[in-house]
Amino acid sequence: MRIANLAGRLVLITEAGAVDVERASNQRFSPDPQAVYARWDEFSAWAHDAGHADATSFDNADLRAPVPNPAQIFGIGLNYRDHAAEAGIDLPDSPTVFTKFASSLTGPYGDVALHGTTVDWEVELVAVIGRRAWRVPAEHGWDHVAGLTAGQDLSDRALQLAGPAPQFSLGKSRPGFGPTGPWLVTPDEFADPDNLELSCTVNGESVQKSRTSELIFSVPDLVARLSAVLPLLPGDVIFTGTPAGVGVARTPQRFLSAGDELVSTIEGIGVMRHRFVEAS
Repeated sequence: MRIANLAGRLVLITEAGAVDVERASNQRFSPDPQAVYARWDEFSAWAHDAGHADATSFDNADLRAPVPNPAQIFGIGLNYRDHAAEAGIDLPDSPTVFTKFASSLTGPYGDVALHGTTVDWEVELVAVIGRRAWRVPAEHGWDHVAGLTAGQDLSDRALQLAGPAPQFSLGKSRPGFGPTGPWLVTPDEFADPDNLELSCTVNGESVQKSRTSELIFSVPDLVARLSAVLPLLPGDVIFTGTPAGVGVARTPQRFLSAGDELVSTIEGIGVMRHRFVEAS
């Protein structure tokens, strides 16, 4: 099952097009894309049996963030072995956790305003919680995941690393610095949700490519470790980390400039495209 936020309305994505959930369910479910996660089990049962006679074509430019207003957003740092190596840091024995503020979220297509000259790319698999998780063992982690989407943890490195202590959350939360999409894909759609190829390009040049099997802490591991500390709520978002290839680790360092096009792809999910413009 694929669900999306189409111009602010919750839709199912099918081979025939988009199905408006509120209309197809006779108003059983709200058009609000965020509200569905609080009723995930009920919605999933309905959606798998829903007819698609009312599917219509749509413009990708109308797609928005699949989870537009989560209660909690978790970012995981240094969660690929090769990324830890390029940063010159030993492999962590527990997840490195920060947050991205919700105002940074944006959709899978469009322009992103640059602030400064040190904005970096970080393609990531993003997991969305569908069932409340509290002290969940890793073997049951996937049971609490509604689905997966693609993400970019865009980072203002100067702001992130300023001061006596790093400002990870601020440096990663400027407006537009949390693209997600193009839609949410449920785990049952993948042959192996723990082994997906992810990549990104800048102006057609490959800068990152890996597989999620290289994660140090997998999606179910993250559900277990985070829920051991605090409850994970329906609709919460987890940016699971980025592989090697970020601009700040290159010699010489490389960052995004106005006019650059960033294309982010995850196997079985889809593609995001963003163009960078000068901040007004």
